[in-house]
Amino acid sequence: MRNDKQQGFTLLEILLVLVVISVGVVTTLSVLPSNSEDQAKGQAQALFQRLQLLNDEAILSGRDFGLRVDETRSRYVWMTIENGEWKTQGFDTIPELTSLAEDGVAIEMVLGGDIWNDKDRLFNPGSLFDEEMFADVDADAKPLPPQIFIFSSGEITPVSIALYPQDRDAKQDSWRVVAKENGQILLLAPGEREDDESF
Repeated sequence: MRNDKQQGFTLLEILLVLVVISVGVVTTLSVLPSNSEDQAKGQAQALFQRLQLLNDEAILSGRDFGLRVDETRSRYVWMTIENGEWKTQGFDTIPELTSLAEDGVAIEMVLGGDIWNDKDRLFNPGSLFDEEMFADVDADAKPLPPQIFIFSSGEITPVSIALYPQDRDAKQDSWRVVAKENGQILLLAPGEREDDESF
């Protein structure tokens, strides 16, 4: 006896297999290691929390702290003043130096406020020499001073610090930590803007 029925898959079975495969792919992608966008977000959250902690510590302890941002090397270092000199300083929960390049994250800093944006002043702040060029010449040399000051009075240098994946655009893809003179510190997601951008 001959069987005229052809054996194969029905359309419903094929669609069911495709749905199962797509669910498996989505599940696999969700558990893959974090990418550079996640790294930038994590680093921005860490910087935001550290700034808040040191701002509170400055008020409680009566000490002044500083932050030195090195855009070319994608890193930043915390500082404190001792005997009239700025020195690098680590804390219990905050490392002295944070390097972002290992995570594929870049950093960009823009100082803010009326004094910093005054285009009519005669001289630009900074040295006559390229400080970064000579930074590694002498290991025993004093560290460069911070650009951002956290004062015991609760004031902080107005600044916007952008953290973003190195292969992305700083304006569109960055997480920003914004500090205002009055000590208010904000964390802004990519594309998020504060109502009053004047800091």
